[in-house]
Amino acid sequence: MPPVIVPPIPTPPVISPPITNPPVTIPPPSGGGSSPAPPTSQPTCPVNALKLGLCVDVLGGLGHIGLGNPVENACCPVLGGLLELEAAVCLCTAIRLKLLNINIFIPLALQALITCGKNPPPGFICPLL
Repeated sequence: MPPVIVPPIPTPPVISPPITNPPVTIPPPSGGGSSPAPPTSQPTCPVNALKLGLCVDVLGGLGHIGLGNPVENACCPVLGGLLELEAAVCLCTAIRLKLLNINIFIPLALQALITCGKNPPPGFICPLL
């Protein structure tokens, strides 16, 4: 009787899942310092927007201030300590609080920012309240 020849059985390839390492976290330095606040999704106005009411009135031609440039007198003192983005958000908030047509007043508000030495961020759009 001739020997029985068994053909070789191919073994399937072994596929192992990729090895992923966990993310490396670096603890904050311990020096008693405060950690930065997490970023907010929308910028906010750090001052009471009602303080800008007179500024908005001036922008709409409703308020009149004595001598000089009314925008400089009414708006710049309130916007002075703010960053450009904060100042822009504050003006938008004040316009909305006065229930004015924001589309008409935004170009005036942006011009007021420039008059006060603030440059609104490129492509700035008033955030929704």
